Amino acid sequence: MFVNYQPETPFDSLEGSHEYVAMLAEALNEARRDIEEEIMAAEQEGAARRKEALLLVSYNLAKLNLHITSSRRILNDLRSLRRLLLAERGLGGGPPEKVKTGRAG
Repeated sequence: MFVNYQPETPFDSLEGSHEYVAMLAEALNEARRDIEEEIMAAEQEGAARRKEALLLVSYNLAKLNLHITSSRRILNDLRSLRRLLLAERGLGGGPPEKVKTGRAG
């Protein structure tokens, strides 16, 4: 266990990863709003091909949103499980543990 561990990147702790995914979700929602405005503009301009392309972008952003939502839930579950395991060991709510990323170094 890493008692005095200081994260080097946002992905070195579950909390940092959860925060990053939350920021990504916000950016994704903003992009979706922008694309919806572009779709309406393309429709008003009669730009059928542009509208079709934007609808495909919108569809892919919606799929990505589902993946981000799923990732946030998984990270929440992992954080809850870690707290439960630490409580069972009597370690309390100490500093975040380092996440094993599978990267060398």
